[in-house]
Amino acid sequence: MSAPRHPPPQPPQQPPRQPPAGWHPHLWHPTTQVRTAPVPLLVRRATGALLELDDGRRLIDAISSWWVTLHGHSEPSIAAAIARQARELEQVIFANFSHAPAERLAERLSALSGLERLFFSDNGSTAVEVALKIAWQWWRNRGEARGQLIAFSGAYHGDTVGAMAVGARSLFSEPFEPLLFGVARVDWPASCWHDPEPDSREQAALAQLEAALQTPTAAVILEPLIQGASGMAMVRPAFVQAVAERVRAAGSLLIADEVMTGFGRTGALFACRRAGIQPDLMALSKGLTGGFLPMGVTLASERLHQGFISDDPTATFFHGHSFTANPLGCAAALASLDLLEADPGRYTGFEARHRPLLEALARHRLVRRPRCLGTVAAFDVAVDNPGYLSAVGRRIQGHCLEAGVYLRPLGNVVYLLPPLCLSDAQLERCYAAIGSALDQV
Repeated sequence: MSAPRHPPPQPPQQPPRQPPAGWHPHLWHPTTQVRTAPVPLLVRRATGALLELDDGRRLIDAISSWWVTLHGHSEPSIAAAIARQARELEQVIFANFSHAPAERLAERLSALSGLERLFFSDNGSTAVEVALKIAWQWWRNRGEARGQLIAFSGAYHGDTVGAMAVGARSLFSEPFEPLLFGVARVDWPASCWHDPEPDSREQAALAQLEAALQTPTAAVILEPLIQGASGMAMVRPAFVQAVAERVRAAGSLLIADEVMTGFGRTGALFACRRAGIQPDLMALSKGLTGGFLPMGVTLASERLHQGFISDDPTATFFHGHSFTANPLGCAAALASLDLLEADPGRYTGFEARHRPLLEALARHRLVRRPRCLGTVAAFDVAVDNPGYLSAVGRRIQGHCLEAGVYLRPLGNVVYLLPPLCLSDAQLERCYAAIGSALDQV
């Protein structure tokens, strides 16, 4: 008779780690360490550029609630469009059906972008995933072996696995490294005001790109003009044009991730337009619905779409989402486009509003590398240990909250990316709060 089996010894049970008092017992907040982060503020309502807290305080939302609130909170015309649509059609499967809001949105975005086909998804990460999958399968459908993707150092393209893979390796992606496919990397020659030597960095990066393109490449992906999450790292339009020229010469596809930069954020409706390039694929989200509803779209050229039309069922693009082309999201996006087209000066003129205020702030002893493009203004704070985990960002955030301004610095990078409805007085108040915070830091 065999000896009885005993279960292996179990490690001693640790008592559950409880978050500090004030945290909701059932919520899990994004990119938040509850042991060290302040307790979330309870928002009761929001209007225009203002967030009203449960305790009655009002904060200027100086970052458009993670860059999505394009025109302002509770924008009446978008709210009304959603309400009208909800009374007619709130949702229908898009695999066997179509509907007028989706068709109108596709027509308008195609005309504005120069890309004829639109594929719906539900956020920025999935819009990027769709672009990557279209690019990869298009070459497969053609029977061509192009096994390389190229991305830029510092890039952020989302938190799904494919989007993480083409993004920069960082503390965000490190736990998932075994799941991420390999990507060729090219330096991102970020610049700023009064940069003494952008040309040499750009030429070095272009040489890296040319070398990488010697390997048959399916696609090159970039955030045109601004890498957002990596610290509002801006490049000059001429560099983006030179990248597009080299990608074209190599016969590869160009993917523009305009999840953050789209819909006026860079001073043009799309950053690609300001940079003077035409990509093969474009990912859009964030400001697409004015910040009201989650939605993503991937725009593609007709040439790519034709590559999926076949009698062979394996050539089909097998991708979809339950809420693909949600009619409420389409209605919100159409209303947002109406607002953009009715008053383009609100985004084309925002850079001129930032500039004198940033120039004054740039004289502060702690300000380094000031930069501005469209609605985005940013600078680095001089610290001994720069980076995303730098404590100076949280300290500045706390001081600004006391002054009635909500910011979310990227480590030691402080930036403003406000809704288009922000008044001059509110913008001045934002800069005054930052200046005061720098003095206290």
